[in-house]
Amino acid sequence: MSTTVPDPGVLREITGLMLPGDPGYEQARTPWNLAAVQHPVAVAEPTTVADAARIVTAVTAAGFRIAPQASGHGAMPLAERGVADAVLLRLHRLTGVEIDPRRRTARVRGGTVWREVIDAASEHGLAALHGSAADVSVSGYVLGGGLSFYARQHGLAAHHVRAFEVITATGELVRATAQSHPDLFWALRGGCGGLGAVVEIEMDLLPVPEVQAGFLLWDMSRASAVLPVWRDWTRGLDPCATTSLRLMHFPPIPDLPPFLSGRSVLIIDGAILADDARTAELLRPLRELQPELDTFARMPAAGLAEVHMDPPEPAPAVGDHAMLGALDDEALAALLSVAGQEAGDVPMFAELRHLGGALAEPRHGALRGLDGEYALFTVDMVPAPELMPAAVGRVARVVEAMRDWRHGAPYLGFVDRAVRTADAFDAETIDRLDRVRAEYDPRRVWVAAHPLPGARRGGADAAAGD
Repeated sequence: MSTTVPDPGVLREITGLMLPGDPGYEQARTPWNLAAVQHPVAVAEPTTVADAARIVTAVTAAGFRIAPQASGHGAMPLAERGVADAVLLRLHRLTGVEIDPRRRTARVRGGTVWREVIDAASEHGLAALHGSAADVSVSGYVLGGGLSFYARQHGLAAHHVRAFEVITATGELVRATAQSHPDLFWALRGGCGGLGAVVEIEMDLLPVPEVQAGFLLWDMSRASAVLPVWRDWTRGLDPCATTSLRLMHFPPIPDLPPFLSGRSVLIIDGAILADDARTAELLRPLRELQPELDTFARMPAAGLAEVHMDPPEPAPAVGDHAMLGALDDEALAALLSVAGQEAGDVPMFAELRHLGGALAEPRHGALRGLDGEYALFTVDMVPAPELMPAAVGRVARVVEAMRDWRHGAPYLGFVDRAVRTADAFDAETIDRLDRVRAEYDPRRVWVAAHPLPGARRGGADAAAGD
Protein backbone atom coordinates (compact mmCIF):
# COMPACT_ATOMS: atom_id res chain seq x y z
CA MET A 1 0.00 0.00 0.00
CA SER A 2 1.10 3.57 -0.56
CA THR A 3 2.52 5.39 2.46
CA THR A 4 0.41 8.42 1.45
CA VAL A 5 -3.00 8.34 3.14
CA PRO A 6 -5.76 8.93 0.57
CA ASP A 7 -8.52 11.48 1.01
CA PRO A 8 -11.09 9.96 3.43
CA GLY A 9 -13.79 11.72 1.45
CA VAL A 10 -13.67 8.97 -1.16
CA LEU A 11 -15.02 6.56 1.45
CA ARG A 12 -18.35 8.43 1.39
CA GLU A 13 -19.05 6.67 -1.87
CA ILE A 14 -18.84 3.20 -0.28
CA THR A 15 -22.13 1.93 1.10
CA GLY A 16 -21.98 0.57 4.64
CA LEU A 17 -19.20 2.74 6.05
CA MET A 18 -19.52 5.10 9.03
CA LEU A 19 -17.11 8.02 9.16
CA PRO A 20 -16.35 10.26 12.17
CA GLY A 21 -19.41 12.34 12.94
CA ASP A 22 -21.82 9.86 11.37
CA PRO A 23 -24.56 8.31 13.52
CA GLY A 24 -23.31 5.04 15.00
CA TYR A 25 -19.61 5.71 14.43
CA GLU A 26 -18.72 6.20 18.10
CA GLN A 27 -20.45 3.00 19.19
CA ALA A 28 -19.08 1.00 16.26
CA ARG A 29 -15.46 1.99 16.89
CA THR A 30 -15.66 0.99 20.58
CA PRO A 31 -14.34 -2.52 21.34
CA TRP A 32 -15.16 -4.78 24.31
CA ASN A 33 -12.08 -3.49 26.14
CA LEU A 34 -13.25 0.05 26.79
CA ALA A 35 -9.71 1.18 27.65
CA ALA A 36 -8.66 0.63 24.03
CA VAL A 37 -9.39 3.87 22.19
CA GLN A 38 -9.67 3.41 18.42
CA HIS A 39 -10.10 6.24 15.90
CA PRO A 40 -10.28 4.58 12.48
CA VAL A 41 -10.89 6.59 9.34
CA ALA A 42 -14.19 4.68 9.03
CA VAL A 43 -16.01 1.65 10.46
CA ALA A 44 -17.98 -1.09 8.72
CA GLU A 45 -20.31 -3.62 10.37
CA PRO A 46 -21.25 -6.12 7.66
CA THR A 47 -23.95 -8.69 8.36
CA THR A 48 -23.19 -11.05 5.47
CA VAL A 49 -20.03 -12.50 3.97
CA ALA A 50 -20.91 -10.98 0.59
CA ASP A 51 -21.24 -7.54 2.16
CA ALA A 52 -17.91 -7.92 3.95
CA ALA A 53 -16.19 -8.95 0.69
CA ARG A 54 -17.74 -5.99 -1.15
CA ILE A 55 -16.47 -3.57 1.51
CA VAL A 56 -12.96 -5.06 1.45
CA THR A 57 -12.81 -4.76 -2.32
CA ALA A 58 -14.03 -1.16 -2.34
CA VAL A 59 -11.87 0.02 0.58
CA THR A 60 -8.66 -1.46 -0.80
CA ALA A 61 -9.43 -0.07 -4.26
CA ALA A 62 -9.70 3.36 -2.61
CA GLY A 63 -6.19 2.89 -1.21
CA PHE A 64 -6.99 2.27 2.45
CA ARG A 65 -5.90 -0.50 4.78
CA ILE A 66 -8.33 -2.64 6.80
CA ALA A 67 -8.29 -3.74 10.45
CA PRO A 68 -10.60 -6.73 11.06
CA GLN A 69 -12.04 -7.04 14.56
CA ALA A 70 -14.80 -9.11 16.13
CA SER A 71 -15.54 -8.66 19.85
CA GLY A 72 -12.50 -6.49 20.56
CA HIS A 73 -11.38 -8.17 23.78
CA GLY A 74 -7.78 -7.97 22.58
CA ALA A 75 -8.05 -4.50 21.06
CA MET A 76 -5.37 -2.79 23.15
CA PRO A 77 -2.37 -3.61 20.89
CA LEU A 78 -4.29 -2.41 17.84
CA ALA A 79 -5.30 0.79 19.62
CA GLU A 80 -1.69 1.42 20.67
CA ARG A 81 -0.46 1.08 17.09
CA GLY A 82 -3.26 3.25 15.81
CA VAL A 83 -5.80 2.74 13.04
CA ALA A 84 -6.15 6.35 11.90
CA ASP A 85 -5.26 5.35 8.32
CA ALA A 86 -7.43 2.23 8.23
CA VAL A 87 -11.04 1.15 8.02
CA LEU A 88 -12.13 -0.89 11.05
CA LEU A 89 -14.00 -3.96 9.80
CA ARG A 90 -16.16 -4.98 12.79
CA LEU A 91 -17.41 -8.52 12.25
CA HIS A 92 -19.49 -8.77 15.43
CA ARG A 93 -22.76 -8.75 13.46
CA LEU A 94 -21.65 -11.63 11.25
CA THR A 95 -22.73 -14.46 13.53
CA GLY A 96 -24.15 -17.97 13.43
CA VAL A 97 -23.37 -21.56 14.38
CA GLU A 98 -24.12 -24.86 12.62
CA ILE A 99 -23.45 -28.11 14.50
CA ASP A 100 -22.94 -31.43 12.74
CA PRO A 101 -23.41 -33.93 15.58
CA ARG A 102 -22.44 -36.92 13.45
CA ARG A 103 -19.07 -35.44 12.45
CA ARG A 104 -18.77 -33.64 15.82
CA THR A 105 -17.96 -30.33 14.14
CA ALA A 106 -19.13 -26.73 14.28
CA ARG A 107 -19.22 -24.16 11.48
CA VAL A 108 -18.94 -20.74 13.09
CA ARG A 109 -19.32 -17.33 11.45
CA GLY A 110 -16.44 -14.90 12.01
CA GLY A 111 -18.08 -12.58 14.54
CA THR A 112 -19.63 -15.27 16.73
CA VAL A 113 -18.78 -15.37 20.43
CA TRP A 114 -18.15 -18.60 22.29
CA ARG A 115 -21.44 -18.59 24.21
CA GLU A 116 -23.35 -19.30 20.99
CA VAL A 117 -21.08 -22.22 20.16
CA ILE A 118 -21.07 -23.62 23.69
CA ASP A 119 -24.85 -23.64 23.91
CA ALA A 120 -25.36 -25.08 20.44
CA ALA A 121 -22.80 -27.85 21.01
CA SER A 122 -24.18 -28.76 24.43
CA GLU A 123 -27.55 -29.66 22.88
CA HIS A 124 -25.74 -32.62 21.26
CA GLY A 125 -23.61 -33.61 24.25
CA LEU A 126 -20.54 -31.91 22.76
CA ALA A 127 -18.08 -29.31 24.01
CA ALA A 128 -15.89 -26.69 22.35
CA LEU A 129 -12.34 -25.74 23.29
CA HIS A 130 -13.44 -22.28 24.40
CA GLY A 131 -11.61 -19.88 26.65
CA SER A 132 -12.45 -18.77 30.16
CA ALA A 133 -14.88 -16.07 28.96
CA ALA A 134 -17.95 -16.93 26.88
CA ASP A 135 -18.24 -13.50 25.23
CA VAL A 136 -14.85 -13.65 23.48
CA SER A 137 -15.04 -14.02 19.70
CA VAL A 138 -14.21 -17.45 18.33
CA SER A 139 -12.12 -16.09 15.45
CA GLY A 140 -9.80 -13.85 17.46
CA TYR A 141 -9.30 -16.53 20.09
CA VAL A 142 -8.49 -19.26 17.56
CA LEU A 143 -6.17 -17.09 15.46
CA GLY A 144 -4.07 -16.54 18.59
CA GLY A 145 -3.97 -20.25 19.37
CA GLY A 146 -6.81 -20.71 21.85
CA LEU A 147 -5.97 -21.75 25.42
CA SER A 148 -8.86 -23.53 27.13
CA PHE A 149 -9.44 -25.47 30.33
CA TYR A 150 -9.29 -28.60 28.16
CA ALA A 151 -5.83 -27.67 26.88
CA ARG A 152 -3.55 -30.01 28.82
CA GLN A 153 -5.56 -32.95 27.51
CA HIS A 154 -6.39 -31.71 24.00
CA GLY A 155 -3.95 -28.91 23.11
CA LEU A 156 -4.72 -25.54 21.53
CA ALA A 157 -8.06 -24.80 19.88
CA ALA A 158 -6.30 -23.78 16.65
CA HIS A 159 -5.16 -27.37 16.19
CA HIS A 160 -8.78 -28.53 16.11
CA VAL A 161 -9.71 -26.27 13.17
CA ARG A 162 -10.54 -28.07 9.91
CA ALA A 163 -11.04 -25.04 7.69
CA PHE A 164 -10.95 -21.24 7.61
CA GLU A 165 -12.97 -19.16 5.18
CA VAL A 166 -11.10 -15.94 4.59
CA ILE A 167 -11.66 -12.77 2.62
CA THR A 168 -8.30 -11.94 1.11
CA ALA A 169 -6.88 -8.52 0.28
CA THR A 170 -8.44 -8.69 -3.20
CA GLY A 171 -11.92 -9.37 -1.81
CA GLU A 172 -11.80 -13.04 -2.85
CA LEU A 173 -13.34 -15.62 -0.52
CA VAL A 174 -10.87 -18.46 0.07
CA ARG A 175 -11.42 -21.72 1.93
CA ALA A 176 -8.14 -22.76 3.54
CA THR A 177 -7.68 -26.37 4.64
CA ALA A 178 -4.83 -28.84 4.93
CA GLN A 179 -5.42 -29.67 1.22
CA SER A 180 -6.51 -26.31 -0.23
CA HIS A 181 -4.36 -23.22 0.40
CA PRO A 182 -2.34 -25.29 2.92
CA ASP A 183 0.19 -22.55 3.69
CA LEU A 184 -2.56 -20.10 4.56
CA PHE A 185 -4.25 -22.78 6.68
CA TRP A 186 -0.98 -23.38 8.52
CA ALA A 187 -0.44 -19.66 9.12
CA LEU A 188 -3.94 -19.06 10.49
CA ARG A 189 -3.48 -21.85 13.04
CA GLY A 190 -2.04 -19.62 15.73
CA GLY A 191 -0.33 -17.06 13.50
CA CYS A 192 -2.54 -14.27 14.93
CA GLY A 193 -4.15 -13.18 11.68
CA GLY A 194 -2.99 -10.32 9.54
CA LEU A 195 -3.72 -12.32 6.39
CA GLY A 196 -7.38 -11.56 5.78
CA ALA A 197 -10.79 -11.30 7.39
CA VAL A 198 -11.80 -14.70 8.80
CA VAL A 199 -15.54 -15.02 8.18
CA GLU A 200 -16.05 -18.68 9.02
CA ILE A 201 -14.26 -21.43 10.94
CA GLU A 202 -14.98 -25.15 10.86
CA MET A 203 -13.70 -26.91 13.97
CA ASP A 204 -13.84 -30.22 15.77
CA LEU A 205 -15.83 -30.54 18.98
CA LEU A 206 -15.17 -32.80 21.94
CA PRO A 207 -17.48 -35.67 22.96
CA VAL A 208 -17.69 -34.21 26.48
CA PRO A 209 -21.25 -33.74 27.77
CA GLU A 210 -20.15 -33.22 31.38
CA VAL A 211 -17.00 -32.10 33.16
CA GLN A 212 -15.68 -31.88 36.70
CA ALA A 213 -15.09 -28.17 37.20
CA GLY A 214 -15.26 -25.38 39.74
CA PHE A 215 -13.04 -23.35 42.04
CA LEU A 216 -11.41 -23.47 45.45
CA LEU A 217 -11.12 -20.19 47.37
CA TRP A 218 -8.97 -19.06 50.28
CA ASP A 219 -8.44 -15.68 51.92
CA MET A 220 -5.27 -13.97 50.71
CA SER A 221 -3.77 -14.47 54.16
CA ARG A 222 -3.41 -18.16 53.20
CA ALA A 223 -1.57 -17.46 49.95
CA SER A 224 1.93 -18.25 51.20
CA ALA A 225 0.69 -21.69 52.30
CA VAL A 226 -1.51 -22.53 49.29
CA LEU A 227 0.70 -21.33 46.42
CA PRO A 228 3.60 -23.79 46.99
CA VAL A 229 1.20 -26.71 47.43
CA TRP A 230 -0.48 -25.92 44.11
CA ARG A 231 2.95 -25.52 42.47
CA ASP A 232 4.04 -28.94 43.77
CA TRP A 233 0.66 -30.42 42.80
CA THR A 234 1.07 -29.32 39.17
CA ARG A 235 4.43 -31.10 38.81
CA GLY A 236 3.80 -34.32 36.93
CA LEU A 237 0.04 -33.77 37.09
CA ASP A 238 -2.27 -35.96 35.03
CA PRO A 239 -2.98 -33.98 31.81
CA CYS A 240 -6.72 -34.52 32.36
CA ALA A 241 -6.52 -31.56 34.77
CA THR A 242 -6.07 -27.97 33.58
CA THR A 243 -6.16 -25.30 36.29
CA SER A 244 -5.18 -21.74 37.05
CA LEU A 245 -4.25 -19.98 40.27
CA ARG A 246 -5.22 -16.35 40.71
CA LEU A 247 -4.32 -13.74 43.32
CA MET A 248 -7.33 -11.41 43.23
CA HIS A 249 -8.23 -8.09 44.81
CA PHE A 250 -11.80 -6.81 44.66
CA PRO A 251 -13.15 -3.37 45.57
CA PRO A 252 -16.24 -3.21 47.82
CA ILE A 253 -18.82 -3.26 45.03
CA PRO A 254 -22.40 -4.30 45.87
CA ASP A 255 -22.78 -6.10 42.52
CA LEU A 256 -20.10 -8.61 43.54
CA PRO A 257 -21.03 -11.68 45.59
CA PRO A 258 -20.24 -11.27 49.31
CA PHE A 259 -17.39 -13.77 49.19
CA LEU A 260 -15.56 -11.45 46.75
CA SER A 261 -16.70 -7.89 47.46
CA GLY A 262 -14.00 -5.86 49.20
CA ARG A 263 -11.74 -8.87 49.64
CA SER A 264 -8.34 -10.19 48.58
CA VAL A 265 -8.50 -13.91 47.78
CA LEU A 266 -6.62 -16.77 46.17
CA ILE A 267 -8.63 -18.90 43.76
CA ILE A 268 -7.71 -22.16 42.03
CA ASP A 269 -10.11 -23.06 39.25
CA GLY A 270 -10.34 -25.16 36.14
CA ALA A 271 -11.55 -28.48 34.81
CA ILE A 272 -10.75 -32.17 35.23
CA LEU A 273 -11.66 -34.65 32.51
CA ALA A 274 -12.01 -37.71 34.76
CA ASP A 275 -14.62 -39.65 36.67
CA ASP A 276 -15.72 -38.63 40.15
CA ALA A 277 -13.36 -40.97 41.99
CA ARG A 278 -10.29 -39.91 40.03
CA THR A 279 -11.24 -36.24 40.40
CA ALA A 280 -11.55 -36.59 44.16
CA GLU A 281 -8.17 -38.31 44.29
CA LEU A 282 -6.53 -35.53 42.25
CA LEU A 283 -8.06 -32.71 44.29
CA ARG A 284 -7.28 -34.22 47.70
CA PRO A 285 -3.97 -32.33 48.28
CA LEU A 286 -5.72 -29.03 47.59
CA ARG A 287 -8.80 -29.81 49.63
CA GLU A 288 -6.60 -30.74 52.58
CA LEU A 289 -5.75 -27.02 52.74
CA GLN A 290 -9.38 -26.45 53.81
CA PRO A 291 -10.59 -23.89 51.26
CA GLU A 292 -13.25 -21.47 52.37
CA LEU A 293 -15.29 -22.35 49.28
CA ASP A 294 -15.13 -25.49 47.15
CA THR A 295 -17.43 -25.58 44.12
CA PHE A 296 -15.74 -28.40 42.18
CA ALA A 297 -18.48 -30.76 41.01
CA ARG A 298 -19.74 -32.58 37.95
CA MET A 299 -21.60 -30.15 35.71
CA PRO A 300 -22.80 -29.85 32.11
CA ALA A 301 -19.85 -28.88 29.94
CA ALA A 302 -21.61 -25.61 29.09
CA GLY A 303 -21.18 -24.52 32.72
CA LEU A 304 -17.39 -24.43 32.43
CA ALA A 305 -17.55 -21.00 30.77
CA GLU A 306 -18.83 -19.48 34.04
CA VAL A 307 -16.23 -20.99 36.38
CA HIS A 308 -13.52 -18.35 35.83
CA MET A 309 -15.97 -15.52 36.65
CA ASP A 310 -14.68 -13.17 33.95
CA PRO A 311 -16.54 -9.85 33.64
CA PRO A 312 -19.80 -10.44 31.73
CA GLU A 313 -19.97 -6.92 30.27
CA PRO A 314 -17.50 -4.67 28.41
CA ALA A 315 -14.95 -3.17 30.77
CA PRO A 316 -11.80 -1.00 30.65
CA ALA A 317 -8.71 -3.01 31.49
CA VAL A 318 -5.01 -3.40 30.76
CA GLY A 319 -2.91 -6.53 31.07
CA ASP A 320 0.58 -7.95 30.78
CA HIS A 321 2.01 -11.43 30.28
CA ALA A 322 5.09 -13.62 30.44
CA MET A 323 5.74 -17.30 29.83
CA LEU A 324 7.41 -18.97 32.80
CA GLY A 325 9.36 -22.16 33.38
CA ALA A 326 9.81 -24.07 36.64
CA LEU A 327 9.00 -22.01 39.74
CA ASP A 328 11.13 -22.38 42.86
CA ASP A 329 10.31 -20.96 46.28
CA GLU A 330 12.09 -17.72 45.39
CA ALA A 331 9.81 -17.30 42.37
CA LEU A 332 6.70 -17.76 44.48
CA ALA A 333 7.98 -15.21 47.01
CA ALA A 334 8.62 -12.74 44.19
CA LEU A 335 5.08 -13.17 42.87
CA LEU A 336 3.53 -12.74 46.30
CA SER A 337 5.57 -9.60 46.92
CA VAL A 338 3.96 -7.78 43.96
CA ALA A 339 0.54 -9.44 43.71
CA GLY A 340 -0.19 -11.30 46.93
CA GLN A 341 -0.40 -8.48 49.43
CA GLU A 342 -3.71 -8.14 51.23
CA ALA A 343 -3.67 -4.40 50.51
CA GLY A 344 -1.53 -1.93 48.64
CA ASP A 345 -0.60 -0.93 45.12
CA VAL A 346 -1.34 -4.25 43.40
CA PRO A 347 -3.20 -5.16 40.20
CA MET A 348 -6.71 -6.57 40.37
CA PHE A 349 -5.44 -10.04 39.61
CA ALA A 350 -2.38 -12.06 38.70
CA GLU A 351 -2.90 -15.51 37.24
CA LEU A 352 -0.72 -18.55 36.71
CA ARG A 353 -2.20 -20.88 34.09
CA HIS A 354 -0.75 -24.38 34.27
CA LEU A 355 0.51 -25.61 30.88
CA GLY A 356 2.33 -28.76 29.76
CA GLY A 357 0.63 -31.98 28.70
CA ALA A 358 -0.68 -31.79 25.15
CA LEU A 359 0.33 -28.13 24.94
CA ALA A 360 3.98 -29.18 24.88
CA GLU A 361 3.46 -31.60 21.98
CA PRO A 362 4.22 -29.96 18.60
CA ARG A 363 1.22 -29.80 16.25
CA HIS A 364 0.71 -28.54 12.70
CA GLY A 365 0.37 -24.76 12.67
CA ALA A 366 2.27 -21.52 12.98
CA LEU A 367 1.91 -21.91 16.74
CA ARG A 368 3.02 -25.49 17.28
CA GLY A 369 2.49 -25.46 21.04
CA LEU A 370 3.52 -23.63 24.20
CA ASP A 371 7.00 -24.10 25.69
CA GLY A 372 6.49 -22.79 29.20
CA GLU A 373 5.24 -24.58 32.29
CA TYR A 374 3.03 -21.68 33.38
CA ALA A 375 1.55 -18.66 31.63
CA LEU A 376 1.55 -15.53 33.79
CA PHE A 377 -1.28 -13.12 33.01
CA THR A 378 -1.98 -10.03 35.09
CA VAL A 379 -4.80 -7.50 34.66
CA ASP A 380 -5.85 -4.24 36.25
CA MET A 381 -8.95 -2.16 35.69
CA VAL A 382 -8.81 1.36 34.24
CA PRO A 383 -11.98 3.12 35.42
CA ALA A 384 -10.80 6.49 34.04
CA PRO A 385 -8.29 7.34 31.28
CA GLU A 386 -6.03 9.28 33.63
CA LEU A 387 -5.56 6.10 35.68
CA MET A 388 -4.05 4.20 32.76
CA PRO A 389 -0.36 4.91 33.60
CA ALA A 390 -0.76 3.63 37.16
CA ALA A 391 -2.54 0.47 35.98
CA VAL A 392 0.12 -0.18 33.33
CA GLY A 393 2.76 0.21 36.02
CA ARG A 394 1.10 -2.27 38.34
CA VAL A 395 0.81 -5.05 35.76
CA ALA A 396 4.32 -4.37 34.46
CA ARG A 397 5.76 -4.72 37.97
CA VAL A 398 4.30 -8.20 38.28
CA VAL A 399 5.86 -9.33 35.00
CA GLU A 400 9.18 -7.66 35.84
CA ALA A 401 9.29 -9.41 39.22
CA MET A 402 9.17 -12.76 37.40
CA ARG A 403 11.88 -11.93 34.88
CA ASP A 404 14.37 -14.51 36.19
CA TRP A 405 11.88 -17.34 35.65
CA ARG A 406 10.87 -16.53 32.09
CA HIS A 407 10.99 -19.46 29.71
CA GLY A 408 9.68 -19.85 26.19
CA ALA A 409 8.01 -17.52 23.73
CA PRO A 410 5.04 -15.42 24.86
CA TYR A 411 1.53 -16.59 24.12
CA LEU A 412 0.11 -13.73 22.05
CA GLY A 413 -3.44 -14.53 23.16
CA PHE A 414 -2.43 -13.11 26.55
CA VAL A 415 -0.36 -10.19 25.26
CA ASP A 416 -2.29 -6.96 25.83
CA ARG A 417 0.14 -4.44 24.39
CA ALA A 418 2.04 -3.73 21.20
CA VAL A 419 5.05 -6.05 21.04
CA ARG A 420 7.37 -7.54 18.44
CA THR A 421 5.36 -10.44 17.05
CA ALA A 422 8.64 -12.00 15.94
CA ASP A 423 9.44 -12.73 19.59
CA ALA A 424 6.58 -15.26 19.68
CA PHE A 425 7.96 -17.50 16.91
CA ASP A 426 11.26 -19.07 15.92
CA ALA A 427 13.18 -17.90 12.86
CA GLU A 428 11.93 -20.73 10.64
CA THR A 429 8.29 -19.91 11.45
CA ILE A 430 8.88 -16.20 10.94
CA ASP A 431 10.33 -16.82 7.48
CA ARG A 432 7.39 -19.03 6.50
CA LEU A 433 4.85 -16.52 7.80
CA ASP A 434 6.64 -13.85 5.81
CA ARG A 435 6.34 -15.92 2.63
CA VAL A 436 2.64 -16.56 3.24
CA ARG A 437 2.03 -12.86 3.72
CA ALA A 438 3.94 -12.04 0.56
CA GLU A 439 1.58 -14.36 -1.32
CA TYR A 440 -1.75 -13.36 0.23
CA ASP A 441 -1.15 -9.74 1.23
CA PRO A 442 1.75 -8.34 -0.81
CA ARG A 443 0.47 -4.76 -0.49
CA ARG A 444 0.16 -4.98 3.31
CA VAL A 445 -3.57 -4.29 3.30
CA TRP A 446 -4.34 -5.89 6.65
CA VAL A 447 -3.73 -4.24 10.01
CA ALA A 448 -3.60 -6.69 12.92
CA ALA A 449 -3.39 -6.42 16.69
CA HIS A 450 -0.28 -8.58 16.45
CA PRO A 451 1.00 -7.95 12.93
CA LEU A 452 2.98 -10.51 11.04
CA PRO A 453 6.70 -9.81 11.14
CA GLY A 454 7.17 -8.97 7.49
CA ALA A 455 9.44 -6.15 8.65
CA ARG A 456 12.31 -8.67 8.78
CA ARG A 457 12.88 -7.67 5.17
CA GLY A 458 12.98 -3.97 5.96
CA GLY A 459 11.22 -1.21 4.09
CA ALA A 460 8.10 0.73 5.02
CA ASP A 461 6.70 -2.08 7.15
CA ALA A 462 9.75 -1.99 9.37
CA ALA A 463 8.97 1.58 10.34
CA ALA A 464 5.27 0.87 10.77
CA GLY A 465 5.86 -2.12 13.00
CA ASP A 466 3.89 -4.47 10.80
